[in-house]
Amino acid sequence: MTRTQERAEDTCRLVYQCRLPLSTSTVNHLADLLRRRLKAIRSRWRVLPPGRIAVIVLAVLRHDQRLADMADGNNVSESTVRRRRDELIALLAAQAPRLDRALKKVAKQGEEVVLIDGTLIPTQRRTGKANRRNHSGKHHYHGLHFLALTDERGRLIWISAARPGRTHDITAARHDHILAHLRAAGLGALADLGFRGLDNDPRDPVVVTGFTATRTHKLTPGQKTANRVPVVGRAPVEHGFAHLKNWRILTKLRTDPDRATQLLRALLVLTNLEIKR
Repeated sequence: MTRTQERAEDTCRLVYQCRLPLSTSTVNHLADLLRRRLKAIRSRWRVLPPGRIAVIVLAVLRHDQRLADMADGNNVSESTVRRRRDELIALLAAQAPRLDRALKKVAKQGEEVVLIDGTLIPTQRRTGKANRRNHSGKHHYHGLHFLALTDERGRLIWISAARPGRTHDITAARHDHILAHLRAAGLGALADLGFRGLDNDPRDPVVVTGFTATRTHKLTPGQKTANRVPVVGRAPVEHGFAHLKNWRILTKLRTDPDRATQLLRALLVLTNLEIKR
């Protein structure tokens, strides 16, 4: 069978328009990042202007548009769109705050508590041993595990590196030394029962999780009442994850898992740009 790139005589290229629900300031921020990058590497020419490239990349991230579709609609190659996407993601990820600096900034603003939680971003099923590592027994599908911190209003301040989907929240928190960073910044944290056991200091606990019942020990009325406090206080962290997952590229990651950390941190920066406007 012979493959040909020629179109049939009765077909034509169709281009449609769609709305990009993002602010102009976000588009300008990406365009300015690219302009500074081009100036730094002394690149005098690109196929498309920085503003047009920013809109294309944002459409890929927000609507999960296929690269081939965006390339065909803008008269460029798919590899060009891929390179520009990876370039802007790297520039945005470099602006994501480090854990220690993020916590110090929250402490300087006069806040005393942050919210911590983990989430699973779905991915395509992989072959080999990586398939088992990325399968979450809790959620019953394949994905990558991330930890995130928000302030009391639910604004994302930090996101961890990507880990296999089977990783437990406590394991990820211990690997990132969350407890030590919280003590250094003088902050406390509200977490769900999945983090119970992370902080075993009975006199000066930093992470508050609430009480859990067992087969032999039922919760007292006082403990049940006390459990409502962290549940209500943790509600904004779910709003933070909801804002992050508005980027439809996270519906199911098709990128290399090694690049997922960079992608999530880039989306963290974009999410905060949209919330602050």
